[in-house]
Amino acid sequence: MAGCAARAPPGSEARLSLATFLLGASVLALPLLTRAGLQGRTGLALYVAGLNALLLLLYRPPRYQIAIRACFLGFVFGCGVLLSFSQSSWNHFGWYMCSLSLFHYSEYLVTAVNNPKSLSLDSFLLNHSLEYTVAALSSWIEFTLENIFWPELKQITWLSTTGLLMVVFGECLRKAAMFTAGSNFNHVVQNEKSETHTLVTSGVYAWFRHPSYVGWFYWSIGTQVMLCNPICGVSYALTVWRFFRDRTEEEEISLIHFFGEEYLEYKKRVPTGLPFIKGVKVEL
Repeated sequence: MAGCAARAPPGSEARLSLATFLLGASVLALPLLTRAGLQGRTGLALYVAGLNALLLLLYRPPRYQIAIRACFLGFVFGCGVLLSFSQSSWNHFGWYMCSLSLFHYSEYLVTAVNNPKSLSLDSFLLNHSLEYTVAALSSWIEFTLENIFWPELKQITWLSTTGLLMVVFGECLRKAAMFTAGSNFNHVVQNEKSETHTLVTSGVYAWFRHPSYVGWFYWSIGTQVMLCNPICGVSYALTVWRFFRDRTEEEEISLIHFFGEEYLEYKKRVPTGLPFIKGVKVEL
């Protein structure tokens, strides 16, 4: 997949993904169709079928695989916007849908712009891991059950707003880290140093050693605060803390191997940014 992406003209994946993301987001026009006489479910089914037919007509693999993923994320974003403005107890779930779809789409888009050599379909992070999928499904199930039996729990607007602010902060910090690192950023921890690999210590990396992890940490917890999910809120905090503790240690072993004393000095000056995580211990 990465090889196919490398042969494409520079920037073509970014333009393709953006166009199809916006195409999916055009579901925002669906209320106009319902006012024209189409029933809601019928209109939605026809819309989805029409989108897929159009993508099949316009694109062939591997561009179709990019297009269908970006379009799906745009569709989820558009549905999230519609749900956010609905007069129902699900409106905060609409916020969540917008946040989730934007996160996954922007991971691909920023990689396409910033580091196209490492770009692949995996850059959407839609198949991140089984654990990630189970965690997402668990949060949806918790929200649904609590919304049925304790709907007032899902209408704590100040708490959902706090979660939204955490999500925005985390998303902005992570994308700032990706842009600052440039071609040095990769979704996979690197065990071998490339010729262009340099130690980035400026920008947000002057605040935290692992700003992309800090952003993802607060983003993930913020999604559960936004949903007012008490069970997943606690379990997400514990799980992502343990994940990033192990991830930072794994990554710092490679960074010390790559940059030696330069990284050790940087490590002394700048914290990880993650609560109660100091990174790999160095024996002197």
